[in-house]
Amino acid sequence: MSSSLIPVILAGGKGERFWPLSRRDRPKQFLSLDGSSRSLLQGTADRLLTFAGGWDNLWVITSSQIAQGVKEQLPDLPSQNLLIELEGRDTAAAVAWASLEIKKRYGEDAVIGFFPADHWIADQDVFAHTLSAATELANSTAAIVTLGIKPVFASTGYGYIEQGEKIGCFNELPAYHVNCFTEKPNHETAETFLHTGRFSWNSGMFVFRARVVLEELRTHSSEIIEPLEQHGPDIYPQLPKKSIDYALMEKTSLAYVLPVEFGWDDLGDWNAIERLLKQEHNPNVELGTHVGLDTQGAIIYASNPDDVVVTIGLEDVVIVRDRNVTLIVKKERTQEIKQILKTLQSDPRFTHLL
Repeated sequence: MSSSLIPVILAGGKGERFWPLSRRDRPKQFLSLDGSSRSLLQGTADRLLTFAGGWDNLWVITSSQIAQGVKEQLPDLPSQNLLIELEGRDTAAAVAWASLEIKKRYGEDAVIGFFPADHWIADQDVFAHTLSAATELANSTAAIVTLGIKPVFASTGYGYIEQGEKIGCFNELPAYHVNCFTEKPNHETAETFLHTGRFSWNSGMFVFRARVVLEELRTHSSEIIEPLEQHGPDIYPQLPKKSIDYALMEKTSLAYVLPVEFGWDDLGDWNAIERLLKQEHNPNVELGTHVGLDTQGAIIYASNPDDVVVTIGLEDVVIVRDRNVTLIVKKERTQEIKQILKTLQSDPRFTHLL
């Protein structure tokens, strides 16, 4: 094997909460949301290439609807390293299929890492140091390693990982057995988690040997792995739709966590833009031309440089102007964008806006 880690980018998401900028033909991972010239997908590939040892060992799994866009975004990715799902079945099926394919090419002791395509990471050096630690742990132990982000506020939007017994240090980073996973707690519980110092945010990034994860999938999610082993990817649309957290991580006794700090955001909705780009001297976050009077705490995005957004007397709102849609929403209600999309989907007059 020419690389100590085979990275797989999970690039099948829709990013619906970034609508109207994110659409069917241009999902969130194709966007640049941090002010750079590289999309989130391209940025993810950039930071993983060193570990892959080049494009030959970097993999991407995505949906058939956006596969062509992935090829355009990553023209150097070998076609045999792009796995195209006939139908999206969530992350458990994606992890199972990619792990089977990588085992065929590299052997059962190949160390595989799975990474969402649409995350923002600030400190690339610390991220690289962390991945080296995770790879070392996965190489030395029958472990399913998850990268846990040390929480900086009591978020109710992230899952949490409780660390148990310390099992040692890897590349100078402490590793712990996972006690349990908790999905999106209420604010009071999140505050308690924060103050104990024993909890990390679940980043959705995992590292393990192919043999270990496949054996654990056979034990805990045979309804996903066995059809794939018997029938291949043609069975994909018939697989259960489950996240890897639910299908495996909450059940396995081999889960370990590395609590780390490298500046991370899963860019879940428009409020993430404020966390990334807020400047002290500006009361608003402006990605586009904005003229405002008595406006503060606003997030304003206009994709057309000729468009001007004018506001008077607004506070804590998100305003997005893209192509033929203008979105105006209170910041605390951006999670409800998905509900609006369901309304648009049900009305033939608006399906072209999706």
